[in-house]
Amino acid sequence: MSNIFNASIGRKLLMSITGLFLILFLLVHLTINLFLLFGSDAYNQAAHFMATNPMIKIIEPTLAIGFLVHIIYATILTLQNQKARPEKYTARSAGNSSTWSSRNMYFLGFTVLIFLVIHLLDFYVKIKILHDESIKDVVVNGETMHDTYTLVQAKFEIWWFDLIYILGAIFLSLHLSHGFWSAFQTIGINNSHWMKRLKTIAIIYSLIIGVGFSIIPLYFLVF
Repeated sequence: MSNIFNASIGRKLLMSITGLFLILFLLVHLTINLFLLFGSDAYNQAAHFMATNPMIKIIEPTLAIGFLVHIIYATILTLQNQKARPEKYTARSAGNSSTWSSRNMYFLGFTVLIFLVIHLLDFYVKIKILHDESIKDVVVNGETMHDTYTLVQAKFEIWWFDLIYILGAIFLSLHLSHGFWSAFQTIGINNSHWMKRLKTIAIIYSLIIGVGFSIIPLYFLVF
């Protein structure tokens, strides 16, 4: 039992569990971000709630560890698979047995990682670590909080930043379209009856995430 996570199946299991945790986080993160569409007061209140909620302070380091574990084990498994299959499938044979997303999960994950780093540097680091003085305080319903709305608005009014953000959302959506149902398959929900349902849910969920995150920069460009 102690060596289970050193075995391939154990690594897949751990990657799937952390993946499901991150999938849940994405839904929460998108929900908060969509408050941007309802104006500065709504978003600043939502962001302030997330920044001051004691539970979030506990979840944040857990989330960071989850990301690291997911990335590390994804890298290990990808290298193992490449070593086990040194000869690449032909485009035709690969296409007949799997989707493009499933064959390029590590590439998609790497692009999402780059997007995540950019996102953290532009927002989280400026607000939480550097305490950027350009971020002013506002008073909403008698409570003082950071004006994070103005920071986000300024970034989303830059067209090339919006392009990067939308591409990141698309790659994330493609990554999730396979990763969602694959995670459940790894933990044991793999009969044909449930797989059909999970694959359908995966498509719906990945579209919600991809479209949801893409709407935000488009909103600021148009309005």
